Amino acid sequence: MPKVIMIQGTMSGAGKSLIAGALCRIFTQDGYKTAPFKSQNMALNSFVTSDGFEMGRAQVMQAEAAMREPDVRMNPILLKPTSDVGSQVIVNGKPIGNMTAKEYFSKKTELIPHIMEAYNSLLEENDIIVIEGAGSPAEINLKTNDIVNMGMARLAKSPVLLVGDIDRGGVFAQLYGTIALLEKREREITKGLIINKFRGDVSILQSGLDMLYELTEKPVLGVIPYTNADIDDEDSLTERFEQRDIKNGIDITVIRLPRISNFTDFTPFECIPGVSIRYVSRPRELGEPDMIILPGTKNTMGDLKWLRESGLEAAICRKAGSGVPVMGICGGYQMLGRIIADPENTEGGGSIRGMGLLDTETVFKSGKTTTRVSGRIIATGGIFSALNGIRIDGYEIHMGCTASKGEPLAEITDNNGNIKPDGLCSGNVYGTYVHGIFDNEEAVKVIVEALMERRGIDYSDIDSFDMRLYKQRQYDILADTVRNSLDMKTIYDITEQGI
Repeated sequence: MPKVIMIQGTMSGAGKSLIAGALCRIFTQDGYKTAPFKSQNMALNSFVTSDGFEMGRAQVMQAEAAMREPDVRMNPILLKPTSDVGSQVIVNGKPIGNMTAKEYFSKKTELIPHIMEAYNSLLEENDIIVIEGAGSPAEINLKTNDIVNMGMARLAKSPVLLVGDIDRGGVFAQLYGTIALLEKREREITKGLIINKFRGDVSILQSGLDMLYELTEKPVLGVIPYTNADIDDEDSLTERFEQRDIKNGIDITVIRLPRISNFTDFTPFECIPGVSIRYVSRPRELGEPDMIILPGTKNTMGDLKWLRESGLEAAICRKAGSGVPVMGICGGYQMLGRIIADPENTEGGGSIRGMGLLDTETVFKSGKTTTRVSGRIIATGGIFSALNGIRIDGYEIHMGCTASKGEPLAEITDNNGNIKPDGLCSGNVYGTYVHGIFDNEEAVKVIVEALMERRGIDYSDIDSFDMRLYKQRQYDILADTVRNSLDMKTIYDITEQGI
């Protein structure tokens, strides 16, 4: 009979996603067919599956840890914030419209049939399901009609493990306060506690662990040390955005847009010796980069206005004029053009002048493109001319269409077998709609080698870089750390006993 375990947290960023991913890897290593599941995820980091459906990157990470192909059933509801009070609502991989938080709160129970259909079909195909919650189960103002924490645990009849983050401080209060605010039945199905991100000697925690057990009657199943495994983060809380230091080598600068999405596009560069990736949000932080990247965004027009008002647009244009290569991905590509129009009020209506670095015009439409693509780069000049002919694989997630004058950057084929042009190159300015373009090791090597050659830096070390092997090693490091820190026998017993 299939088994299930759920990971909930005392707060956002407690480590739910990584611990769920680690358990997916551990169960898979132990011979169980395992799948992750999160009924509702709020994130701007998304992914397109092989059949053209959009889902959250956290469940993609967990699927990779379980050595499974990402499947939209693992994340049937995805909320992509478009403002501080509203989100695009994606159900079973396709958008159903934008809603304010209040509108979604009143309608979310209508989505339970979609959640349970996805969950039950995964349950039929797997030995163990690892469910991830969201935020905290003790957010008492949001508990009505909950479908992602204890509400999901009840629907799935799943035991719960509660994770607290000691790195932020107050972990005993986090865990005790959360348990105290749970209803009696919710406390009963919470079978154990986990302390995450600990630095130091675990023995100094013992008196606190003993008192925590006396207060909650819940065993602490382990203390997980702070781990440096390089695993994709949740976008809103990632520590990658805080990177400011420039290592000895080349400096690649990513513009940290207010609604930045899919920043995981750039993590392959972080794995290469001698490459620094920095996220900047002010002109004075720009410095003297070797390359500037404009990333994707969930609000292209709003973020372009911010770019203009902040002074970064002018700074980027000056750098491009001096020969610094600039690349735009998805929304960043749209910004690089001459004009963006929104006749159907997709992002608030009207039109806005673009940065003018590429000869393109973008028109937003209500339909959304979500497709896997593959192809090859066919027209690059400037410093990255050696990219010509390199094959690429990735995915498109965007609203609107872009018309360009000039040779396209790439020729790609989508899920439906349609062959189409993508992007544009003008001197050292490049644009593309393809997320994941840097997952191709050969493309990354060409870019890094060209930048290092310009700086007179030896780049022989990057020839041995293998992104896929690197990622698998990181999942093993994470799993080993968590396995050695948790009472896995008790966790297996909890999955056997259920609730």
